Amino acid sequence: MRINPEQIERSAIDEDFDFEKMLNESETDLEGGKIQEGVIVSIGDEYAMVAVAGAKQEGRLPLSEISDEKGNLLFKQGDKIEVFVTLNYERSSISHKKVLKMKKLEQKINEIKDNFENLVIDCKIIKKNRGGFVVEFDGVEAFLPRKESALREDGKSVGKSFKMCIMDVKPQEQSIVVSRKKYLDSIEKNKEEIISKLLAESGNLQGIVRKITPFGIFVDVMGVEGLVHYTEISHKGPVNPAVFCKVGDNVEVKVLEYVKEKNRLSFSIKATIEDPWNEIKAQLDVGDTIRVVVSKLEDYGAFVDLGNGTEGFLHISEITWNKQVKHPKEVLKSGEAIDVEVIEIDATNKRLRVSLKRLSPKPFSKFLQSHQVGDVIEGEVVKILDFGAFIKLGEVDGLLHNEDISWEKGQKASSTFKVGDKVKVKIVKIDKESEKISLSAKALQDSPIDQFAKSHALDSIVNGKVVEVKDFGVFIELEGGIEALIRDEDLYPLKKEEIEMGSTLEGVIAHIDRNHGKVRVSIRKLEKIKEREQLNQYNNSDTKMTLGDLIKQRNGQ
Repeated sequence: MRINPEQIERSAIDEDFDFEKMLNESETDLEGGKIQEGVIVSIGDEYAMVAVAGAKQEGRLPLSEISDEKGNLLFKQGDKIEVFVTLNYERSSISHKKVLKMKKLEQKINEIKDNFENLVIDCKIIKKNRGGFVVEFDGVEAFLPRKESALREDGKSVGKSFKMCIMDVKPQEQSIVVSRKKYLDSIEKNKEEIISKLLAESGNLQGIVRKITPFGIFVDVMGVEGLVHYTEISHKGPVNPAVFCKVGDNVEVKVLEYVKEKNRLSFSIKATIEDPWNEIKAQLDVGDTIRVVVSKLEDYGAFVDLGNGTEGFLHISEITWNKQVKHPKEVLKSGEAIDVEVIEIDATNKRLRVSLKRLSPKPFSKFLQSHQVGDVIEGEVVKILDFGAFIKLGEVDGLLHNEDISWEKGQKASSTFKVGDKVKVKIVKIDKESEKISLSAKALQDSPIDQFAKSHALDSIVNGKVVEVKDFGVFIELEGGIEALIRDEDLYPLKKEEIEMGSTLEGVIAHIDRNHGKVRVSIRKLEKIKEREQLNQYNNSDTKMTLGDLIKQRNGQ
């Protein structure tokens, strides 16, 4: 008669059960259950019908029990097959899978029955029953009594793996009983000896991840748990433990220290691997070009994998010369291989910075090769600010200041343009040192001075209203809103202190400066012109006048 963990689960077991008694009392429940040979008489879509000698009717066997992992049938109609037969209310319940499990269990029992004392095994809890748990190791099932489990939250233990000791092997009942409590007791008893062995070990140790926390990983080595702090996981720097591994994973560690007073054992995973920064220091220099893979994108830049367990940082300002890029994802994608230039190596702080844009020609330098001050070029408005607008000129931007938009005073970019507008401008200044380009739209238009100069020649008479009196002269407003300066020496014969604001003065154009938009008027010159005209009139008249007469005439005498 055979007993397995599934049959134990069906027994009514108290918390303090007698396992031997339970096995003996289970015989009645299993009457009629045995391995028999049958014949497959037919195969359907889901079941195969098996005829067993002595059975009143054929048994139904799920195809999943006689198929491989890919779903291929391992038997055909007419094949003989061993099945475990159980009589339930005069009906036969058959299973081929149970036969395989029982034979595998029998093989394992024969293998360990004479030498299971102190045998430690890795067991996975696969389900819970009234008396404890069904566990699995080496492909066979065993029973873990609840009082031997040493589990605080047994409801959360299904699916987890633990080290256990084999407590009993019963060949006649075909059962294996295991104990986690016995294993923990033996570990606690020999803990100091085990830790001494660990501390003496200079090489790498094999461990199993038992628990993952935000601050690190608890790893079991030889039955003793130690902490791998998150800073000791990788040479790349602090790593999220939950991303690095999962419970049950095998890892290699080295012992860092044991603080006996706090009963704290510390391990390191990164210490098992040669520090890749030694390779970086030996083989890389600033200015080198290297091939990397984009591993992570952030708002402020991208992390790149150097392929030797380290990462470099590519700041967003070093990705492209295009200043309009706001996020690395506009240019890069995770997993992409790129060439970059090493711009900083800080081995002490394990920091490496790289640049992508420095491997491509500088847009400003390219611009200078084909453009100069005075060129007229068309660009696109890409940004509007209070003081003006930035115009995109191919790969570079130039500034069109508010005062260079139009000759009309008070005009602003915000009320003149919108982003995306095309605008024709003239390059008026290139600052090579600061790499700035100044643009002008009004330089392509006739200035008020230009228009004024077309209709006013030098020495032509003009009238203007006084708008401002300065120490050095008087400003008057001419037609078209043009302001002109009458310097103190050009006011004669008028006296400056007698001139009133808003009064009208008459003079002649003395100078027009188109480049600087300035006009000078002279009353003194007008007087000289008038004198010359009067003198010409005198010379051309029949009545001769003396110079004294001419002066008296002018003075109203």
